[in-house]
Order: sequence, then structure tokens, then C-alpha cells
Amino acid sequence: MDAPPLLRLVGARRDYPTGDGVFAALAGVDLEIRAGEMVAIVGASGSGKSTLMNILGCLDQPTAGTYQIAGRDTAKLGPDDLAALRRERFGFIFQRYHLLAALSAAGNVETPAIYAGVPRAARRSRARDLLVRLGLGERLSHRPNQLSGGQQQRVSIARALINGGEIILADEPTGALDSASGEKVMEILRDLHAEGHTIILVTHDMAVARHAPRIIEISDGVIVADRKSRADAPSASLAPLPARAPRPPPAHQLAESARLALVAMSAHKLRTVLTMLGVIIGIASVVSVVAIGNGSRGQIMRQISDLGTNTLDLYPGKDFGDLEANKVETLTPSDVEALRKQPYVDSVTPGVFTTVAARHRGVTANADVSGVGADFFRVRGLKFAEGRGFDAEAVAGIRQDVVLDNTSRKTLFPHGATAVGETIMLGQTPARVVGVIERKPSGGRDSSLAIYAPYTTVMTRMLGVSHLGSVTVRVSDKAPIDAAQGAVTRLITMRHGKKDFFISNNDQIRKMVEKTARTMTLLISSIAVISLVVGGIGVMNIMLVSVTERTAEIGLRMAVGARRSDILRQFLIEAVLICVFGGAIGVALALGIGGLLASVGSELVMRFSPLSIVAAFACSTVIGVAFGYLPARSAARLEPIDALGRV
Repeated sequence: MDAPPLLRLVGARRDYPTGDGVFAALAGVDLEIRAGEMVAIVGASGSGKSTLMNILGCLDQPTAGTYQIAGRDTAKLGPDDLAALRRERFGFIFQRYHLLAALSAAGNVETPAIYAGVPRAARRSRARDLLVRLGLGERLSHRPNQLSGGQQQRVSIARALINGGEIILADEPTGALDSASGEKVMEILRDLHAEGHTIILVTHDMAVARHAPRIIEISDGVIVADRKSRADAPSASLAPLPARAPRPPPAHQLAESARLALVAMSAHKLRTVLTMLGVIIGIASVVSVVAIGNGSRGQIMRQISDLGTNTLDLYPGKDFGDLEANKVETLTPSDVEALRKQPYVDSVTPGVFTTVAARHRGVTANADVSGVGADFFRVRGLKFAEGRGFDAEAVAGIRQDVVLDNTSRKTLFPHGATAVGETIMLGQTPARVVGVIERKPSGGRDSSLAIYAPYTTVMTRMLGVSHLGSVTVRVSDKAPIDAAQGAVTRLITMRHGKKDFFISNNDQIRKMVEKTARTMTLLISSIAVISLVVGGIGVMNIMLVSVTERTAEIGLRMAVGARRSDILRQFLIEAVLICVFGGAIGVALALGIGGLLASVGSELVMRFSPLSIVAAFACSTVIGVAFGYLPARSAARLEPIDALGRV
């Protein structure tokens, strides 16, 4: 009793829609092919022979009728089951070779084994053995463009055999070869037939067809002849495949897909760089803007902190700019003493101000002189570069002690001489320098000269007044600033009999500035995010173009057994890698800009936060997934025969 057929077609039709109706490429084909046969399918162009081969190889499916492989009806199989058949049962040899240009000869041969889950070492060893057997042992690392046509076809044959190649489908295997190379290929196919492989040749050349013991002629989609020219050689058992490990875990599949994606990116460097460009600009913009926002906010907050975030400033008049403020003379040193006794007050300092000509050994410059209390330097959080501040005794004794800021010291002592202990003239009043502060309080101009003296000295010796220009109260850390402001208002109003002053709350200023800084950062970040989204759309568009350009590659990968999920994963990982690499370059670019600004001493400070950098990488990944999914899905949903048909 004969063994059942390996391949069986019953009433197979394949119709294609045309403008006027339907074209029948196959019109009811009945065909059986048994294991170990060598069959040639012959016909003129347009006869339907290629369509028949595509259906036999599960690259296409019949419109009507049935196709069974070893008794399994292919119509009942899903895309992954069909991919498994192409991967485990079939080996394809194409007229135009369909080798992947980015891979070496060995890499092309390995491709089907990757999708079969063969471990890397095993598949490399088998690919090498096959190429050596086919006379390409010295061409393992050569790319397709470095091989002759005959050598490329032998690589194609080795690829067909890597997973066993129980059934070899050869579409015009000698069509693009010279006669000598063609004869070598046919010799290889005859040897494979002798080893027990089922060989199906598709050709229009009867000289090639005569190498097969069985010749099937097809015309207008119908088999018109099926004859044997001689008896088949006795079938031999196929050599067993190497022991195969269980299907690798998802992590291994991801690693393989990532490797394939990197190869594809490396093969198209310019396209990869152009795809990354939008992401690089977007990520660099986002990280830089956040860093600039953080740096600017930090500077502003530090300046406000110098003023004291828990300080209250009392000024005469109704508000800033009050023209009648100069007539208010009720803010006096006794108010300072009353405030100093309050439990919610940490320290308090009065303030009177004037501008004089400061002189020292021939150097003269205008200086802003501030009459302050002994607690002024504590209230403002100032530190000394040289010397010390004046104390309560100096204030009470109306001493002519002064403290310079750094600008004053450099101006009056230009040659770097020590200022402490020296005498300077403030108008007509001599004064002894007792200290130099590291920096002036925030709010002062860096170019102005600031000199601080006991307020009693300024009031009596320089201005001849008994009232103050301001009072600054530092509130205790344990006291709520708003409650303290209310208490100060009530106390001074009661002392003056009316409210002839106003209070500036630095905490309110801080909150307002911080809110403004956050708003500006958010606004600029929104613009940067828009550029990031535009970059993501660019990634999607170029990936879609890439899918179109690589349609034939996708078809080939499916022909050698890639599942839809394999294609989806590869393209998706490619998009993610492009965005992650773009994100890394963008972050590095932003850090480089920050370093450059710091090295040239720019006032624009960029303060990077790990959170913003992590968020940038997260954005890169999300963009890769979000904008890479559609192109990847588009690639995965292509039908193998449609993809292979595009060049």
C-alpha cells in the first residue's frame, strides 16, 4: 500500500480581482506529491506555476479548494501555524536569491534557525558546515554584494537546509546564473534529492526540468500534463537535525530581536541618524529647559533666601512709590526695641540710607551707606570674608566702624591690600573698616559700592535725623510668618496711633517668584514637549517609509519562518532603540551645553536633576513604543507573498 501524499491539492483555485472582474491564476488544480520526490513544474510566463509554488510553500492560500500537508488542512491553520510549516518543513530557493544585504553569508544562512529557536552556537556551527559543504568555506563573512550569482544561490540553498529543508521549493533556481553555475546548482539539488529531500522545481526551461524524474506542465492555471521521465531514486532518510534546546524564553527572543534591529540600524546609518534627530532635539530641549528652570529658580530662591524667607520689612508710607513717605518720621529706634522684645521675633535691625563720596588714598567713588543694627548680618544671613561685623556696643557708642562689601573693597583697595583696620572717608566723616562681607545682600546692584555702618552713626554724624528709613524683622523659625506679620502690624499701629507704614513679606515674594518660575518652566517645557512629539511623529513616518523600503525583506523573513510577532517585535524594538539612543544623545548634548556654559562662566546656570534625566529616557521609550507600534504592526500584517512580490 502506497504511503499517503506529503502534499495534496484538491480543486485548488486562486483568483485575483481585476478591474473587470476576477482573474483565475489557478483554475481547479488537483495534485499529489509524495515525500522524497523530485518534481519539476513547467510552464510559460503567466501559466500559474509561480502561484502554484507559492501555495505549496504556504506563502499564499487558495481562494477555493483544499491544500493538505501531511494530512493537515492549511485552511484551518493560523498565521503562526503557517509560519511554523515554512520554518520547519520548507526551504525556499529564489531566482533572485533574496539574501539580506546587511548580513554575511553565514548570517543569511542562520536566519531561519533564529526563528526556530536554535541556540546561537548550534546554528552557527550548522551554517558553517553547510557553507563548507557547498564550497563556500572561505566566504562565510562575505556580504551578498561580495559574492557571485552562483555563490549567492548556494548561500540560498544552505539557508533552505539550515532547519532541515524536508521540502525544497526552488523557483527558477538557475534563471539568473550562467550555464556552469546553473549546472552546479542542479547538481546540488540532485544530491539533496538523493539524500531524501522532496524537491519541487519551478521553471520555464525544459532542460532544467529534465533533471527531475517527474515533470508537471501547467497552462492557464490548469495542469495539462503530469508524467514521469524515469523512476525516482530510492528515498533515503533525512539526516537528523542537531538536538534542539527547548524554545528560548522571552528574554532570549528579545535579545535576538534587538540584535537584528541593531544590524538593520547599522546597515542604514543615515536613515537611523535622521530618524534620531527629532528625538535628540526634543530630549535635549526638555532636559535643558528643565535644567535652566531649576538653575534659575535656585538662583532666585537663593537670592530671596539671602533676604530671608522669614523676614518682614517695614517701610514708612502706604506702599512702594508713596510720594508722602518722606514726611513720615514715626518709625524710630524705639520701635526696634519694642519689636526685639516680642516672643515671635528672632532678631531685628533698623535701616537708614544715604549716598556719599567714599575716599581712600586718592581713590574716590560714590557709595551707598546703610545704617544698620548689630543684628543686620544675622538677619540677612551674611558671612565675612575678612574681619567681623560691629556689635551692640558699637551701635550704642555711635562708633565710626564700617563693613565693606567685596565691590567696595576692590574699588577702594585696588591692589589687594588688606582693608580691615584701614581708615576711609565717608564724605566728611572718617570711618574704620572692621570687616568685609563675602557678597552683598540680594537686591543690591553688583556694580554699586555698599558700605554698612551703625545706624546711630549714620543718623547722628551723617544725616542728623532721629527717624528710620526701614526696619527688618527676622521671625522665629517656630512662628508662622503670616501670624507674625499680623502681630507686628498691630503692635506698630498701636505705638504710632495709626497705620502710617506698610510691610513687605519676603515669603510672599518668594512664593510669587517661585510660582512665576514654575509657570515659565512649564510653558517652555510644553514647547519642548511639542518638539518631542514632533520628533516622535518623525520617527513614525520614517519607520513607515522603512517598512515600505524593506517590504521584500519582511516577506523573506516570513518565508523562512518568522511569525507575525517576530516581525512586530523586531520593528518595535528598532523604533525603541532609535528613540533610546536618541534620548541618550539628547541628554549628553544637554549635559554638554551645561558644561560649556559653566566653563565660560555664564550667568545662565543649568542644574540637572536625575529625575529629569530618567524622565527623558522614559519619554524616549514611550515615544519608541507609541510611535513605533503602527509601523511595526503594519509590517507584521503583511502577507508573505505580497511582501515578496515587491522590490
